[in-house]
Amino acid sequence: MRRLFAVVLSAFLLLGFAPMVHADIGGLTPCAENTRFQQRANGATTAQAKRRFEMYSKALCGADGLPHLVVDGRWSHAGDFIIPGIAFLYIAGTIGWAGRSYLQAVATRKDATMHEIQIDLPLAFKSTLAAASWPLAAFSELSSGKLTQADNKITVSPR
Repeated sequence: MRRLFAVVLSAFLLLGFAPMVHADIGGLTPCAENTRFQQRANGATTAQAKRRFEMYSKALCGADGLPHLVVDGRWSHAGDFIIPGIAFLYIAGTIGWAGRSYLQAVATRKDATMHEIQIDLPLAFKSTLAAASWPLAAFSELSSGKLTQADNKITVSPR
């Protein structure tokens, strides 16, 4: 009986007999139409605060009158999360690639441990500037095989 139920359920899901459900954006309304947001905007006293409220009036607000991020994959909300997310990944990658290249550069020196404790600023600055193009460098190292190690060089703990 359980198998029959599983087969029937799978058939319904595969054949599309389950109704499509479309969710709204969680009860959010445009901030320009939100009364609580308008109350907050009318209380703004400085020119900077007025500009900020004018900019946020294009966003979506909840019942509290505050703008909310919408992360649902729609391109109309790309500025809410996708663009800042890509910027974060680029900056984090730049920092990581700069540290990686610095450690690779000092590893060949006889006092490598000391250069990990006391940073060689000219070398670190050079590594940071070179890391700005890390996506291209990572792709070229990946395609050449320099970025990865062979499976036999990676230690695996016994289980």
